[in-house]
Amino acid sequence: MTATIYVPRETSACSLGADATAAAIERHVERLKLDARIVRNGSRGAYALEPLVEVENGAGRNAFPCIDAHGAADLFADGTLPGPRHARCIGRAESVPFLAKQTRLTFARIGLADPLSLDGYRASGGLAGLARARAMQPNDIVEEIRRSGLRGRGGAAFPAAIKWQTVCDAAADAKYVVCNADEGDSGTFADRLLLEADPFQLIEGMAIAARATGASAGFVYLRSEYPRARSVLEQALAIARRQNVLGRDALGAGKPFDVELRSGAGAYICGEETSLLESIEGKRALVRAKPPVPAVQGLFGKPTLLHNVLTLAAATTILAHGGERYAAHGVGRSRGTITLQLAGNVRNGGLVEVPFGTSLRTLLDDFGGGTASGRPIRAVQVGGPLGAYLPPARFDLPIDYEAFAASRAMLGHGGVVVFDDTVDMSEQAEFAMRFCAHESCGKCTPCRIGSVRGAELIAKMRVEGANEAGVALLEDLCETMELGSLCQLGGLTPMPIRSILRDFFGDFSSGDFSRARR
Repeated sequence: MTATIYVPRETSACSLGADATAAAIERHVERLKLDARIVRNGSRGAYALEPLVEVENGAGRNAFPCIDAHGAADLFADGTLPGPRHARCIGRAESVPFLAKQTRLTFARIGLADPLSLDGYRASGGLAGLARARAMQPNDIVEEIRRSGLRGRGGAAFPAAIKWQTVCDAAADAKYVVCNADEGDSGTFADRLLLEADPFQLIEGMAIAARATGASAGFVYLRSEYPRARSVLEQALAIARRQNVLGRDALGAGKPFDVELRSGAGAYICGEETSLLESIEGKRALVRAKPPVPAVQGLFGKPTLLHNVLTLAAATTILAHGGERYAAHGVGRSRGTITLQLAGNVRNGGLVEVPFGTSLRTLLDDFGGGTASGRPIRAVQVGGPLGAYLPPARFDLPIDYEAFAASRAMLGHGGVVVFDDTVDMSEQAEFAMRFCAHESCGKCTPCRIGSVRGAELIAKMRVEGANEAGVALLEDLCETMELGSLCQLGGLTPMPIRSILRDFFGDFSSGDFSRARR
């Protein structure tokens, strides 16, 4: 039996030395004339274990964590393939608590096989959702999405079925499906991981969406800083065309659907849906006024279904297994699973997929394992650079859209950035305003000017101390930005500022007013 040695070819694993590990293993296999092949798989998203080498032979599939090029020599020290009794073996990767405690639906396949093997994708249940969708009427597909309770995973959490139905019902000579893969939030990498580890899932999800809405063309707008994801996706699209997953009969009955890949323009604002559409059209990425919404008048003025990677990928699971089965996970109006990305000062960084309703404390303790520094956690920012900072007193908050909104926070794209007790939260407040000023498209005054004035005001407060007049002015400015900005870049920038004023006010220079606020 030819053994298979898996070594990830995913960006984060490679940044930790996976390419050198693979090269070293190849040399040992050739030198020892072992009956083995090397497969570059996708990462499982448990980055504390990378580079994670897995060996599948007659003894099962066994995992060997943190194998660098030097460690590869240890694996073959006795001249044979490493097995379950090897000192560095931890058994099956799925048994590691970080992975065993998860409920992986969207990310069930990552790290298992070669991401560019369409046969492997089929063998693990891929394309079952598209096959079912081809046999269904468009409205029936939309109803399945409705039953699942799926909401957009990009930040706004808008019910997906409403978008699908709007585009389905629109009368037009052309319709489009657009995937927003311009993943720009701090601490987020789920889109990139899925594209590098399971790209056919996105392609299948877009084809299902096209069948439901009547679209004949799709676009993936990919963050320009993701060269490895681009390479994998380009190859996956070519394979999908050759094997009729895309092309003239992609949706069955002679209905065509193909997908083009476009590179992002390198600005955070390009992640805003209407700016993204402007960029695809070859224009400067300025925010459009709404209405009309993209589902009515989107790309090139045509009805457009626009979702991020995780939303479209989830459609494959829903169509394959049914909306009710997907909705069996979660709580309230937050159904299914949520993909969270642990980053920052955290011991076990990586991707965590769990049902909605899991507490933030469970995420940080059971999966994150505390801080990498060993110091106490002081704050976590959830939802990217526009999300609220939450103190330990709020860690029992359940992870669902309504609970976070009630706590004046948001889930966004699921990024969770951890800070220990050495963080200066007044510095984070200033950063929020400076980030907005740097990334603003400049179209509306509250965002363009308000963020600059806000950064200046917070910088002054950090030097001179907070006083009642300064805080009142800052709160008025936040209200103007929230209510007057054209898009959510300016509209949400006040959220981290307000959370710091509420829960970390003592980090501004102390004084009688500061003590009173505490």
